[in-house]
Amino acid sequence: MAGKEGINVALLGLGTVGTGVYKVMRQQEPQMQQKLNTTLHIAKILVRSPEKHAAEVEDPAILTDSWEEIVRDESIAIVIEVMGGIEPARTYIREALCVGKSVVTANKDLIAEYGGELMELAEEHGADLRFEASVAGGIPIISPLKNSLAANDISEVMGIVNGTTNFILTQMTAQGMDYSDALAEATRLGYAEADPTADVEGYDAGRKIAIMATIAFHSRVTFSDVYTEGITTITARDIEYARTLGWVIKLMAVARNTEEGIEARVHPMLIPVSHPLATVSDSYNAVFVHGDAVGDVMFYGRGAGEMPTASAVMGDVFAVARHIAAGSQGTARDNVYRNIPIKKIENIRSSYYMRLEVEDKPGVLATIASVFGNNSVSIEQVIQKEKAGQNAELVIITNTVRERHIKDAMLLLHSASVVRKVATLIRVYGV
Repeated sequence: MAGKEGINVALLGLGTVGTGVYKVMRQQEPQMQQKLNTTLHIAKILVRSPEKHAAEVEDPAILTDSWEEIVRDESIAIVIEVMGGIEPARTYIREALCVGKSVVTANKDLIAEYGGELMELAEEHGADLRFEASVAGGIPIISPLKNSLAANDISEVMGIVNGTTNFILTQMTAQGMDYSDALAEATRLGYAEADPTADVEGYDAGRKIAIMATIAFHSRVTFSDVYTEGITTITARDIEYARTLGWVIKLMAVARNTEEGIEARVHPMLIPVSHPLATVSDSYNAVFVHGDAVGDVMFYGRGAGEMPTASAVMGDVFAVARHIAAGSQGTARDNVYRNIPIKKIENIRSSYYMRLEVEDKPGVLATIASVFGNNSVSIEQVIQKEKAGQNAELVIITNTVRERHIKDAMLLLHSASVVRKVATLIRVYGV
């Protein structure tokens, strides 16, 4: 409960996001009473080295390297976790919930794998667990899916939810850069980590779509359920071909609730230039949602960064504070009441763009068409581009086909004598 002195809060971590949370908390102090009918006070900040961070806070006495000091302090009602990673964050959150402290986290890795377990603990112990900042930074999407769109049967959530890869693809599209040069530029500007694997291989986006799919479809989806494919094989050549065909290439996170189960996947995709997501550039994120009542809605904004992510964290903290002040803490529910199977990637249906290097002689296209026809793949369009050395270059667009059929055809094409190289295979957006 909130007392006359307000609500005490503990902050776990004082890195980029933690520093942003501290700044927003201090900036909002004059308006808290009016906004929340109570006030918030940072009682403790957990850091590895209090001495190192002493100059970053107004009162260094609130810094501690002892988690036990926080979890045993009965005056602390809200724990904000912005450390990242699975451990020790999972242990800390579990222990906080078990003693009735509400938790706000920005930890997508943790929520994507253990969100169900942590929600059960929150419900059992009458605490709140909120995680708006775990997906798409400053863009509100978790709360809209849970609340504003709750009266909809949502059939699709898809979007651009990784700023690093979107920046890289934007540079490749706008500046004609190769992938390696665009990655170097992203690293120089601070958009890419020293080890960018989680971003460029699609893992970061995969965790986020797992969280959104769980909420949208009321059925548990974990990161291990999500098919992931990154952008490291995309070339400036493919981006230019896509442009001439009226498409752009984006790393898309897609979740669909179909009659055959939930599709949860992350991979590059050609989307039409007329689609709203086609204009989302640089480090911006956007999430596109289709509901049976609302139709199509899109959420757009900064997907990461100190202050945008801190905005999402503090929005959750304010919501929890209102619950505490009103005596309604712990009333939120996980709302996962379905058990929908996960659709295997080989069973999804899509059309495909592929770029092949083939022998420059008569009969090649007939050979390729025969391979496709024998594997239930029909061709919508074939474009012969310029020579690739001594070979010809073909760009082929297929009609909609099951993934397993296109993969079977690819195996045969790789071994076909007339095909020198299957350079690229990218899925094409379709309803």
